[in-house]
Amino acid sequence: MCREAGLDPALTDDANARFPLDATTRLWHLAVAASGDPALGLSTSRHVAPTTFHALGMAVMASSSLREVFERIVRYHQVVSDALALSLHDAGDTCELHFGLAPDTPAPAPEAIDAFAAIYVRTCRNRLGRDYAPQAVHLRRPAPENPQPWLQVFRAPVHFAANEDMLCFASADLDRPLGDGNPELAAHNEAVLQRRLEALQPDTVARRLRRSLEQCLPNGEPSAESLAHGLHLSLRSLQRHLSDEGSSYEQVLADTRRDLALNHLREADCSISEVAYLLGFSDSSSFSRAFKRWTGQSPSQYRDSVRPAL
Repeated sequence: MCREAGLDPALTDDANARFPLDATTRLWHLAVAASGDPALGLSTSRHVAPTTFHALGMAVMASSSLREVFERIVRYHQVVSDALALSLHDAGDTCELHFGLAPDTPAPAPEAIDAFAAIYVRTCRNRLGRDYAPQAVHLRRPAPENPQPWLQVFRAPVHFAANEDMLCFASADLDRPLGDGNPELAAHNEAVLQRRLEALQPDTVARRLRRSLEQCLPNGEPSAESLAHGLHLSLRSLQRHLSDEGSSYEQVLADTRRDLALNHLREADCSISEVAYLLGFSDSSSFSRAFKRWTGQSPSQYRDSVRPAL
């Protein structure tokens, strides 16, 4: 079936191999036809271990809360697959994990969505207990003749023919501290993931600017002019390139600071004032206001949520 779908079976021995979406979609269709099981994707989760997804799986298992689990999945999902654009949104007492489509990419097979949704719910059960269930599951796939396999796997209301694929969790469940979290192990694997993610990305001007910012911020916020000069661009050229990439200097600066802040606040030996310094802020209060704007939490609230043992 792999060969019929256009996939080289030998590549399954390569842990870093990536397969074209159109070929994997054909493989799902062939597998469903051969098995006669429209719920085939759901059973995939039974064959997944933390090491299946390499450093991402290990970082997930070392996370200190389910919110941290899904923040990492959203941030590094592209290491596993670039077919989806995941996002996490708070909606009152509910937190929604949206399975968005990547730009200019066809929709994955419904069975692939089933598989990812089941894997994520099983991940929750691995951390909170076998009886855990999400609040609801929304799937764009048409309602099957027999919905029972989906109800048995998710143990929650399943809404078929939905506008989008989405898992809904109780926010309180996502914020519950996990006593077996290991921030040091999570941070180590996150560093591996960051390098892998960077290797997969085209080297855009925004990414080059981000690397420059990461080096310069501990010495104070640099000027856009000085960074442009370091990239061998005029300020106007820098702004034009960023605009063409759908970004801006201010956006790259804010995104870089936010991501660095989230990483630093997970470290036990880095005070909030030190984090502010490392991000180039003039004082802690300026950093706290910016962090609240980015996340809706103060730095101390975020640190307490991801490092409950401190």
